[in-house]
Amino acid sequence: MPRRPAVSAARAIAFSVAAFLAIALAACTPQPTDPTASAPSATTAPSPGATAEPAEPAAPQLVPDGTAADNLALFTAVTAEVWATEQADQGRAYIDALVAAGFDKAAMQVTADETTVGNPVESLQFSVRWGETECLIGQVGPSTGQPVTTVTDQLAEGRCLIGTTRPIDW
Repeated sequence: MPRRPAVSAARAIAFSVAAFLAIALAACTPQPTDPTASAPSATTAPSPGATAEPAEPAAPQLVPDGTAADNLALFTAVTAEVWATEQADQGRAYIDALVAAGFDKAAMQVTADETTVGNPVESLQFSVRWGETECLIGQVGPSTGQPVTTVTDQLAEGRCLIGTTRPIDW
C-alpha cells in the first residue's frame, strides 16, 4: 500500500480546522427569534414626544428593608466611583462615600491605608454589616486590579472583616 505524502495530511487537518471554525462562528451568529416578524420600515416616523435616545438605566438606590444582595449594586457603584478618583487608596474615602449613599457608618469596618512601616497597602478592605447575618465587602488596591465587591455571611462575632481594622472615628 503506497504511503500518502505528509502534505495531504496537513491539508486535511487544515481543511478540518477551517470547517470547524466556520461552523462554530455560524453558531455564534444571532438568529432572529421570530422569522415571520418583519423589520420596521425605514420610513416609520417616531411618535410625538418620543426621544431618539434610549433611556438611561436608573442609578442603584439603597434598599433599607432589602437584603445585602439587594444593596450590592449600590455598594459596587459607590466603590467604583471612589476607585476612579485620586483617593482610591484611602479607606476614609470609601467610608464617607458609603455614608453619603445612605449606608450606616456604625455598621462599617475598614482596614488601614498603610502598612506598619508606612508603605501603601497592597489591598484595602471595607465592609458594611447588613442585618443580623450578612455583610457587604469591598476590596481595592494594586493586588486586586479592579475593585471587588461581594456579599458574605457575618463572622461569629457579628464582624465582617478578619483581623485588625482601624477605628472609624471621624
